[in-house]
Amino acid sequence: MDTREIKSIIEGLLFVWGEPLSLDDISKILKMDKEEVKTIVEEMCDEFDYDRRGIRIVKANDTYQFSTRPEHYDWIKKLNHTKPNKSLSTAAMETLAIIAYRQPITKSEIDNIRGVKSDRSIETLIEKNLVKELGRLEKIGRPIIYGTTEEFLRLFSLESLEDLPALEEMVERIDEEFGGLEE
Repeated sequence: MDTREIKSIIEGLLFVWGEPLSLDDISKILKMDKEEVKTIVEEMCDEFDYDRRGIRIVKANDTYQFSTRPEHYDWIKKLNHTKPNKSLSTAAMETLAIIAYRQPITKSEIDNIRGVKSDRSIETLIEKNLVKELGRLEKIGRPIIYGTTEEFLRLFSLESLEDLPALEEMVERIDEEFGGLEE
């Protein structure tokens, strides 16, 4: 198979699958070396960006998924006449920022930083698949520890947590993505 055919197959796989597809899965399907597939997918990402196509390939950890370009959001949202219920409260935004920058973290640690209880905020972030339970600490009470999800990475176009921007920039991005604050 030539590279053009491989790219075509990968594009079809990403389109049909819809969900993030791991590099391992793509390599197994194509019966190709993982590093060779990674090079081809990253070349595809560059081509999609260079050509300013309406679709892009988003990488989160070692998974890839199709996504629309964020700058086209204003046009795409016109397809849906009802306003999506995506907004986050100030409390949820604070909680998300704390978890993103301090993970793994317990609810009591979040509560101590915020100075108030965070139960509802954590529940909302879990419902929106931005935060998940990572397990429990091996100490008295075995408290749950929380961290961000791959959906969080995709939503903010991050390949990994090392790509987190400065805290102030993250607050602006959350505000833009979720349409302001609920009071």
